[in-house]
Amino acid sequence: MAHSAARARLGSLRSQLVRWLLIPLTLLVAVDAVSVYYNALEVADLAYDRSLLASTRALAERVSIVDGHVTADVPYVALDSFETDTLGRIYYKVTGLNGELVSGYGDLPPVPADVKRSEAYPALVRFYQADYHNQPIRIAALLQPVYDDSMRGIALIQVGETMDARNGMTRKILFDTLWRQGTLVSVAALLVWFAVRFVLRPVMQLREEVESRAPTDLSGFDTALVHKEMRPLVLAMNGYMERLQALINGQRRFIADASHQLRTPLTVLKTQAELTLRELRRERLDQNELRDLVEGMARTTDSTVHLANRLLTLARAEHGAAEGGMAPVSLTDAVRQVALELSQQAVARGIELAFEGDGDIRIDGNALLLHELMVNLLDNAIRYTPERGRITLRVRTASEPGRPTGALLEIEDNGPGIPEAERGRVFEPFYRAGATQHINPSGTGLGLSIVREIAAMHHAEVSLDQPVRNSGLVVRIEFPGVIEVRL
Repeated sequence: MAHSAARARLGSLRSQLVRWLLIPLTLLVAVDAVSVYYNALEVADLAYDRSLLASTRALAERVSIVDGHVTADVPYVALDSFETDTLGRIYYKVTGLNGELVSGYGDLPPVPADVKRSEAYPALVRFYQADYHNQPIRIAALLQPVYDDSMRGIALIQVGETMDARNGMTRKILFDTLWRQGTLVSVAALLVWFAVRFVLRPVMQLREEVESRAPTDLSGFDTALVHKEMRPLVLAMNGYMERLQALINGQRRFIADASHQLRTPLTVLKTQAELTLRELRRERLDQNELRDLVEGMARTTDSTVHLANRLLTLARAEHGAAEGGMAPVSLTDAVRQVALELSQQAVARGIELAFEGDGDIRIDGNALLLHELMVNLLDNAIRYTPERGRITLRVRTASEPGRPTGALLEIEDNGPGIPEAERGRVFEPFYRAGATQHINPSGTGLGLSIVREIAAMHHAEVSLDQPVRNSGLVVRIEFPGVIEVRL
């Protein structure tokens, strides 16, 4: 359920890439459009204010003092150009030295007290906005010095214009900006779409190659066909297919080995059963002969059952199909339990079992498979140790100064041992050392294979050696970590 929900949330890689590229790009373009718009408005205001100041200065040049009075000589043509404009309407007002109206519109809004002089121009001018006749206007107020031989002072010249021209330019700037930015986003979206399709083409080709492969083709994919960022995924796929191929090969090998090994005892068992039935039909068997045939069938059946159990244990160890997983296990208790279970076999042959331990050593492992490992080791030791021999089980820690680094399991016997030249091969399934075949002709050759597989699952190392003081064999397994040691 969780994986299905995750797949539903993931959706299309192409769509996600397009969204992750275009949505931030659209936001950035929108922010940039707003910034460009306000910058353009500032530039437009600066240009219109300069034009408004030029009109104010042109009017100021016509202000003078005549007969002790401030006058404004505004010709009709100039007045007409001030009063009407193709882009809006213009108003003006000239105020004398004492605040009297000299010329123009007397009700033009006065200069607010909090308006500061503009620093953008070398003139005593202030700009402000006001409402005049129910429409907004922009006004430039210029202080103009006037004088003659009899008097001097400062006249105020005000020129205002409606906002129609400014608003028209604002709309034009806004539409031009939006159009350009919208075109940019559209072109970028198209380029991103084609770029994503082009970039994802190797992934699509990889998908097609996977879909077109036969179920039995588990060869690796060429990492050079995909981008560098995709190569770890392809390498992981190749590694997975290698492990899958190894698993399939192991299953094939197991089926072939099992069929080969089981065919002989089953054939013998069938032959014994047919012989018994034939002799019974002829009524030639006495009780002793019948007992011998049935005992032979029982021995063959036991051998076959033992072989089948070993094969199943090997298959479970190879494929990791153990129940329960990993958990803290007392290695010491497990060895003692196996020794107790197989003690009857040892006693029957007069073999002495000894145990040596450093305390209760606990490791992280699978209790079921560890039990199988120890049963195989001790069973082999009992089978190949001569009567009245000795088997020693040891559990101790491998340590560095101040701390344990691992756990050691050793099983030492005084049997025939394994020649050094054959110690590497005895871990192969069904291989049996020459020195042991005459001692136990019915052996399966699977015991050490099972031990090796189970040890590998626990990341442990298995080694074979000869005892220091006598002949025989020491099987040593070193587990990499210790959870706890109880003395």
